[in-house]
Amino acid sequence: MKVGILALQGDFREHEAVFAAMGVETEYVRRPEELEKVDGLVIPGGESTAISKLLKKWGLFSPLQRRARDGFPVFGTCAGMILMAVEVSNTVPTLELMDISVDRNAYGRQIESFEGELSINGTDSPLSDEAVTGVFIRAPQVSEVRDGVEVLATHEGLPVLLRQDNLLAATFHPELTDNRGIHRYFIDQLVGS
Repeated sequence: MKVGILALQGDFREHEAVFAAMGVETEYVRRPEELEKVDGLVIPGGESTAISKLLKKWGLFSPLQRRARDGFPVFGTCAGMILMAVEVSNTVPTLELMDISVDRNAYGRQIESFEGELSINGTDSPLSDEAVTGVFIRAPQVSEVRDGVEVLATHEGLPVLLRQDNLLAATFHPELTDNRGIHRYFIDQLVGS
């Protein structure tokens, strides 16, 4: 098993470090042929407009969209989640994969970034065994969750971790904490299934 990490912009190295600590092989993805070599993909946090433009520039936008719609596992964090959403305020061209609406930078500016403990939904969730902290940096907010999307975790009543079939998305940065639970969930529940 090999997990791809979109390495066009953003905090892709932090995701690589998490997977390395877990013993999971990774490969940076910057071109369509590299996308074909991996069993799942992480779209990291960063600047969603820049990542969207770079996806198109390097010919990854359509192949990634097509593969994800065919069941390829994708995990987006922060900007990655924005790029996966079907609808986004302050329009940025997205992959239109996950049936959610998102407000970009809803939590405010960089200076208003914060950490907060998440509420995990369901006692039978693989994530319910441990406390999970979210690092919110100029984070998006989910304004609408449509049918078929499961809310796995909330913060102060707002959805922050969601799953729709082969897609996993977080409004926060799990790669910036010591907790490996969400990355493990992606591997065990989506990539390895």
